[in-house]
Amino acid sequence: MKYDIKPGVKGLIFDLDGTLADTMPYHYMSWKEACRKHGADIDAGLLRKHMGTPGWIIASEIIRKSGLEGKVTAEQIIQEKLELFQSVQHNVKPIEPVADIVRKYHGKLPMSVGTGGHRKAVLRTLEITGLRKYFEIIVTANDVDNFKPHPETFLKCAELMNVEPRFCEVFEDGDLGLEAAALGGMIVTDVRSWYDSGW
Repeated sequence: MKYDIKPGVKGLIFDLDGTLADTMPYHYMSWKEACRKHGADIDAGLLRKHMGTPGWIIASEIIRKSGLEGKVTAEQIIQEKLELFQSVQHNVKPIEPVADIVRKYHGKLPMSVGTGGHRKAVLRTLEITGLRKYFEIIVTANDVDNFKPHPETFLKCAELMNVEPRFCEVFEDGDLGLEAAALGGMIVTDVRSWYDSGW
């Protein structure tokens, strides 16, 4: 697939999970297994709704929906989910239509990653997919106070790239991230039609 960035763009921002890397089937599988251990469940719709937000928000929602308040903490579910994800993370592949854009514009335009993921998992995913070398600027859930759909993640990327938000093109696959980019006054590109996510 050949893709040229929008006219006037001076900086590129990429979400990670489901945009740069095909991680979502593994995240979903890990969430389901971590929930099952505590008699809870998560459906794909709930995870899609919260794509781009930190794990503790998702875990808190699961606990509330499953009536498990006082029986398990968000931290417990997150820790189990992270361990499960780490055990399958080596299988993650880049989403090639998006990775091709990264390779095409590397060294030509400033680029960054803006994700709601945990820094340790984010860096490992970038290493596994061979994309780490393309990004000096990586903004994760550990680096902001407000999460998608708040635009802080992407605005911080723009600031670190030294590019005005209106000249940034954001590549995203989640509703919250798409909303965040729009609220930040950025050019928004939805990559969901570019590949089959399989989950």
